[in-house]
This record gives sequence, structure tokens and C-alpha cells, in this order.
Amino acid sequence: MKDLVLELPTDVASIAGAVDYVMERCPVSEAAARRLNLNFRVGLTEALANAMRYGNGDDPSKHVRVEVTLVGGCLQATVRDQGSGFDPAAVPDPTRPENVARPCGRGLFLMRQLLDEVLFNELGNEVTLVLRLDSGSGFEGGLSA
Repeated sequence: MKDLVLELPTDVASIAGAVDYVMERCPVSEAAARRLNLNFRVGLTEALANAMRYGNGDDPSKHVRVEVTLVGGCLQATVRDQGSGFDPAAVPDPTRPENVARPCGRGLFLMRQLLDEVLFNELGNEVTLVLRLDSGSGFEGGLSA
């Protein structure tokens, strides 16, 4: 299996192409394709947007690193920005009535709803997204280069 590693500029216009690139290199069975194409695609898109907008503050001199691995039926994407980090527990729940009109927290909420695990490093400038797929309906091989 080969890992994918991407260094992206802090430019939200680069997100769609990067996500498409990753998705094209994940050979999956028909049964797993829906979770990959919806859950993983949306989660990775949100993680990249958050890293660029909030982590790197839309600073074009900074980059976002993406590492994608396939380990034992789990697809993992780690997104790291060059920002100072944040406390994910301090992000308000966007579904609570008092937060519905607030612009923050929706991306993190989506990631947590769509993926099996969302893990942050201690600093809060790196998130790992995990999508588990059943061995009988999962990946047909490793990531392709």
C-alpha cells in the first residue's frame, strides 16, 4: 500500500482538486463507494477548509499537509495546518438553539457525524479523520499513486 501525501497552498480554490485527487486513488468495492464518496469526501473537504481558513488564517504563505493512508480496512486522512491550534471541545454545538445563527462549528459537526473517528493532536492544528469499512465491503486494494 502506498500512502498519499499532499502539500497544499492556503487557497480554498485548491480544495476540490485535492479531494478529487485523493478520491480517484481509493479503489473501493461498490458497497463501500457511497460512504467514501459522501462521508469521506465531505469530511476531508471540511477539514481542509477549516485548516486553510481558521488554522492558517487564509495566509497564502502557509501550507496545509494532507496524509492519506489505508490501514486494515480504515481510510485515514490527517490534515495539518501551520496555525497555533485550537481547542475542539470549546467549539459551540451548532445544533443548539442559541448557536444556530452563529457561523462556527458546522464543519466540525459534519466531520463528527459523517466519520467514524475525528481525532485532534494536543495542539489542535492537526485532525485525523477515520472511515471504517467492513472487510467484505471495503477497499479492493491499497491507494494508487
